[in-house]
Amino acid sequence: MDFLRLDIQDNGVGLLTIERPEALNALNEALLLELEECLTEISKESRIKVLVITGSGRAFVAGADIAVMHPMGEEQAKVFSLLGQRTFNQLSNLPQPTIAAINGYALGGGLELALACDLRVASEKAKLGQPEIGLGIIPGFGATQRLPRLIGTARAKELLFTGATISAQEALALGLVNRLFAPDELLEGALALAADIAQKSAVILRYLKTAVDQGVATSLAEGLAIEAQYFGVCFTTYDQKEGMGAFLEKRSPRFRDC
Repeated sequence: MDFLRLDIQDNGVGLLTIERPEALNALNEALLLELEECLTEISKESRIKVLVITGSGRAFVAGADIAVMHPMGEEQAKVFSLLGQRTFNQLSNLPQPTIAAINGYALGGGLELALACDLRVASEKAKLGQPEIGLGIIPGFGATQRLPRLIGTARAKELLFTGATISAQEALALGLVNRLFAPDELLEGALALAADIAQKSAVILRYLKTAVDQGVATSLAEGLAIEAQYFGVCFTTYDQKEGMGAFLEKRSPRFRDC
């Protein structure tokens, strides 16, 4: 791969690193297409129970490549937007839980990539924002939809309307990130969180992620019906019998790697 490196650990954690440090890992068409192809393979990779995504160098992803976007016309820009949305939807729809380890700048398309992950952890020195308004455009890779769903409409609009870059501490207060780590402890912290999740049942994690994602996109009544459906399905699995059996026998469960 030209822009990505995938490392799979024995504990079921996959680490995907974006490697375009000379451009602060800025997103162009080639990188997005490579990411799309890589995510397809990850979705079928049974060895990966949890995926961590980070960037090389001093940026997570500093945004989409402005030099590439500057000469675009309306149709080209729409196609580029749809490519980014398709790729990030693929990330969001991965069966495995995903964690963005934000090691530096996460701006524009970089923050949109992080928003497509299930969880976000950040370096205490990270900077986050959607600065597109200052470029005379709006976000095109999902921020106008995912950001309000995560932190609320009014707070999202403030970030989008002002184009402000905020600190990791402000992002934590807004609920934009889950945890902060010292810069030299970020990757270790993200991988430890992933390892903790990876100890759980892979099949139940997938049901849980699906129930949450489907439920928040609908009404409470419909969401509760989705929950009941997947709750029932859990009782068809080996891991439900093993988990409850282990509890009753006062021992640690031994879930299947599936």
